[in-house]
Amino acid sequence: MTQAEVGPMEDKLKVAAYARVSTEQDDQVNSLISQKRYFTNYISSQTNMELSGLYFDEGISGTQTSKRTGFNQMIKDALGGKFNLILTKEVSRFARNTMDTLFYTRKLKEAGIGVIFTIDHIDTRDSDGELRLTIMASLAQEESRKTSERVKWGQQRRMEQGVVFGRELLGYTVRNGKLSVNPEEVPVVKAIFHKYTNEGKGAHIIARELTEEGFRPKRISLWSDTVIRRVLRNEKYVGDLCQKKTFTPDFLTHKKKYNRGEEEIIYITDHHEAIIDRDLWNRTQEELKRRAPSAALKARHSSRYWCSGKICCGECGSRFVSRTKKLKMGTYKAWRCYQAANHGIVKLDADGKVIGCNNNSISEKALLACMNYCVRRVCHNQKQLRREILSRIRFVCGEPVTEREDGKIRQKMEVIEEKKRRCFDALLEGLLTKEDVKKQTEWYDSELGRLRALLEEQEANNRPDCSQKEQYGEWERALDEILSFQGDHEMLYREILDKIVVCREAERGCNTLVVWFKYVPFGIRLKIRSAGKGDRYQTDVLESEFVS
Repeated sequence: MTQAEVGPMEDKLKVAAYARVSTEQDDQVNSLISQKRYFTNYISSQTNMELSGLYFDEGISGTQTSKRTGFNQMIKDALGGKFNLILTKEVSRFARNTMDTLFYTRKLKEAGIGVIFTIDHIDTRDSDGELRLTIMASLAQEESRKTSERVKWGQQRRMEQGVVFGRELLGYTVRNGKLSVNPEEVPVVKAIFHKYTNEGKGAHIIARELTEEGFRPKRISLWSDTVIRRVLRNEKYVGDLCQKKTFTPDFLTHKKKYNRGEEEIIYITDHHEAIIDRDLWNRTQEELKRRAPSAALKARHSSRYWCSGKICCGECGSRFVSRTKKLKMGTYKAWRCYQAANHGIVKLDADGKVIGCNNNSISEKALLACMNYCVRRVCHNQKQLRREILSRIRFVCGEPVTEREDGKIRQKMEVIEEKKRRCFDALLEGLLTKEDVKKQTEWYDSELGRLRALLEEQEANNRPDCSQKEQYGEWERALDEILSFQGDHEMLYREILDKIVVCREAERGCNTLVVWFKYVPFGIRLKIRSAGKGDRYQTDVLESEFVS
């Protein structure tokens, strides 16, 4: 039989397969090798399919896709036209997050790419495919939640029994849930406590001396005052064990959060061999408290500059701190988010706490230029701003601005009164009967009564009480202070500035910030671009608007 007799061969579907195992433990059913063999045999048994690629992830959770390199590469290749069908065994293998499952299957379907879940008998190309997929994805997510709860419960019980969860630290090794003293690192730990408590040295000096002596910290490259204080505060060195310092509130994101009482902290005294005796440990904690800066000192430091303590990060909420650099063309001063300045970009520290920030710094010159602009704008719009202040106050307090509505009500009442007078004129002229006039005037009186009640209600609602009047006056006095202030600009800004919120860079080279003055119930949002060096440094305001 010839080719012509049987007709042209159908084009085979280019098929990719995806396999995932959530743990690195061997499993006869869901092991990676087993899944690979399964898909190879499945595609070989189909006359209209040919294998175009096999993608897999090993030891990666299915609740999030960000770290699944195999999965992400598959999606990229699919959208790039390398194949037009994806095979996977179960919905739980594809993703355990319902939103991720629907998002990616819809995205693939829009590109003409179907997904077949062989065990669940779901084909996204079918008319009811998404409905069935939604149900199965929800079940997979719920199973993942239950698994997470079971794991957390098991960890809780093991922690209560003294099993150690976490990584090794300076002076100790962790093996099979047990802490063991590392003799080689013990002298370093003892030296830190001795230098700080007995010799009275500061954390910065201790860090420098350890570096000069050739000692290296664990898991990081350099000593710092932060690392030293972390060692001094770690209860493990006195033989105690504190666990669940961090927790994971969302099983889908797996992001850890510092535990501030949201969950029970497990503390076991005399759990393991101590490196530091309890007397030295107690004296060290007292010394840490004694050397901590007082509230007065913090306040004195926070008011060092005109904007100290008044610049907030729009990303993480931290305060901005000043940073000064000496350059050939002079001194460059800028303000940067505390988290970004100390920890860089967003990441998790050794304890699982989220640190760092992705916000940008802003120069001192740019801030002063923004303040100059805002003060000028306030001065140029004095009358308008006074009206806007009153309007916004009423809005914030829940009071309607009803002058226009009151005028309409009075106008309606005048029209009805005029119609009422015309009724009596028509009666005198014999155009209407007494019965007609009676019915008509009753309706007019009823409508007038309704409008009078409405007008009284509006007037009562629009009448500010004494406290509100005082607040109006306070805001207007603050505006007068801004307009009439004579003296050094930075002195003025120190007096009138409430806060500046610096937002993350919207586009390269631009900063967005909101300036708030004291007592004024609105701010000014600015989008600026700064360029140049030294005397040629210039800041341009690209956009500005008043915000509530």
